[in-house]
Order: sequence, then structure tokens, then C-alpha cells
Amino acid sequence: MAAVDALTIEFRPEIEHPTLVMAFSGWSDAGSAATNAVQYVAARLEARKFAAIDGEEFFDFTVQRPLVRLDDHQIRHLQWPGYEFSATRNLILAVGPEPHLRWKAFCTTVGRLLEELKVERVALLGAFLAEVMYTDPVPLTGFASDPALLERLKVSATAYQGPTGIVGALADCVRRQGLPLCSLWAAIPHYIAGTPNPRGALALLLKLREWIDLPIDMAPLESASATFQAQLLEAVEGNAELSSYIRGLKKGETSH
Repeated sequence: MAAVDALTIEFRPEIEHPTLVMAFSGWSDAGSAATNAVQYVAARLEARKFAAIDGEEFFDFTVQRPLVRLDDHQIRHLQWPGYEFSATRNLILAVGPEPHLRWKAFCTTVGRLLEELKVERVALLGAFLAEVMYTDPVPLTGFASDPALLERLKVSATAYQGPTGIVGALADCVRRQGLPLCSLWAAIPHYIAGTPNPRGALALLLKLREWIDLPIDMAPLESASATFQAQLLEAVEGNAELSSYIRGLKKGETSH
């Protein structure tokens, strides 16, 4: 077992030409679309955890609290917030909460892992709340180290300027390391913000596999998306106020 600062590498996965796919819960994960997308890939490909970043230096535990779990013998176990990396095929998958503290140090730690494993490219997934129709295809925007990549993927380049999250900070770190980078973002309807959105996760993965090899069956996620859409339609039809708002949104009558 080797450790570099907060980074612990339990074993080195046998992986060639790796691509790192990352997502963070919290500010950049509306509808849990980004983290659910990464977790779906990890589950379908039976990815194995091999490394972690200890949360002691990077999390405020009064905000992201440790969890107490009971095992089969009713013995209490404490799970501390952290960030985990798993590997499968030619992929390294990483997901965890957005850190609260020492972002520069966190990005440096991730950068060390990129060098250790000779990662060849990085995909960062995110999702944001927007005034979009839930009945329309999920809009995607993004940014990349090579603008031509977004053109090939037919993804609109984001024109956003302003406060950023850990994805923006990490993207800058990856750029400085000279690695190819693509960040894809799904626009999630703000009026269903509190609900996990499988349609957003599906849209991200369908677009991501146009850039990298994702040999996974999308059928279960497609089924979950269809069920979610049907349930949402029923909920909207049963809520007069929400129905009225969405009609106005469709007509462009709502204000930003």
C-alpha cells in the first residue's frame, strides 16, 4: 500500500491507456445526474475500488457529516466522507462529495494520481438547474481542451462566466498538465430540482460514449428514464400551479 499525502493507493490496476471519468455530488450535480451516471458505469462494469482521497483535510464534517452504519451483528461502523477511485477495463471512475476546503491541494492530489497511472484523458461530468422543458431532450453544454471536440460531439460550448465549483478548478489543473479534457453538463429542470433525474444521467452517458469507449448496456437506465418521465408527467398534470408555470415556460413567458 502506497500513500501520497491524503491519497491512498491500495493497489495499482492493470489498465492501459486509461481515461478518468469524474463527478462530484453537491453544487455541480443537479438531480444527481452526474454522480449517478458515473456510478451506473461503475456498477455495470463491476469496477473495483483501488484508491481514495482522505476527507480529513478537505471536508467540513459539520456540513458533510460522517455516517453511522450497523452491520449484520448490530455493530456500529463510522463511514467518513472521502473521494474514491475505481478501475475497470480502460476506465478509472471517481465520485464523491465536492470538497469544502483546500481546493488547490485537492486538485494537486488528483493531479498526482493522473501522473501515477499515466491517465491519457479526463472527462468531468456535471449538471445544473435551468429553465428547460422536462418533455424536451435533455440539453447538454460543455467545455473542452480542444474546441473542435465539442463541435464533433455537437455540444454547445458554455459561455458561463462567474463563480465555479471544484469541476472548474480541477479542469484548470488538468489543462495545466496538458491532458485532453472534456466536461459535459446536463441542464436539469429547476422545478424538479429535488428529485434524482435519470434522464440527465442517460443524456450524459450517451454523449460521453461518443468520445470514449463505454461498453455498457444502457437499457436499464433507459427504462428508469422512461418510468421517471411517466411519473413526472402524471405529477405535473396533477398540479395546477406547476402545469401553469410549465405552460408559461413553453411559451417563453417566464422571467429569468
